[in-house]
Amino acid sequence: MALKFQYNKTTIQQFRRQLAIRERALPILKNKETALRKEEKEMRKILDKLLSEKVAVEEKLDPFSGFWSELPDILSLEDPGIYYKKVVGVRVPEIKQVTFRVADVGWWHYPTWVPAAIAMLKEVITLDIQIKVKGFQVEALNAARKKTTQKVNLYEKVQIPAYEDAILKIKRFLEDKENISKAAQKIVKKRQETGVAA
Repeated sequence: MALKFQYNKTTIQQFRRQLAIRERALPILKNKETALRKEEKEMRKILDKLLSEKVAVEEKLDPFSGFWSELPDILSLEDPGIYYKKVVGVRVPEIKQVTFRVADVGWWHYPTWVPAAIAMLKEVITLDIQIKVKGFQVEALNAARKKTTQKVNLYEKVQIPAYEDAILKIKRFLEDKENISKAAQKIVKKRQETGVAA
């Protein structure tokens, strides 16, 4: 990062303030990155568990696939129960409770397996919603972690060294300028002393 600056004390003060801000923020960003990484890993574990549960439920339901075409349209999703919460400062969806609406029908017209099939469908639909929500959570946390990692790298590898280097250059320039000024004053003083003596 090439900083544009003037060689004066005001610039040094401004750069020191900017450097201090970044040095204070860096540990916080590193902690956030670690927390996001940990949370993302936990969410991935939960997602993998949900996916394996879904596979198990689908295997259990596979022998009854012929009956699904006979199932009446009496089940509908009323509310997926999704709300948003903050996890390590990242807004992610979460499920409170999935609610279904069962149509008011005369049950004596349907086979006895229909209530059990409805319960299984509720389970499958709930698992699908949970999987999608966990997927969104993992994506959101992953994106936030990447962004935080970029910011950590920007501060740590680019901006902090650039400000430190600029401050050092300005200090050296001002010290050299002061040394040259002192040397010039000594030369003038010596000339005046020798000129007065002659």
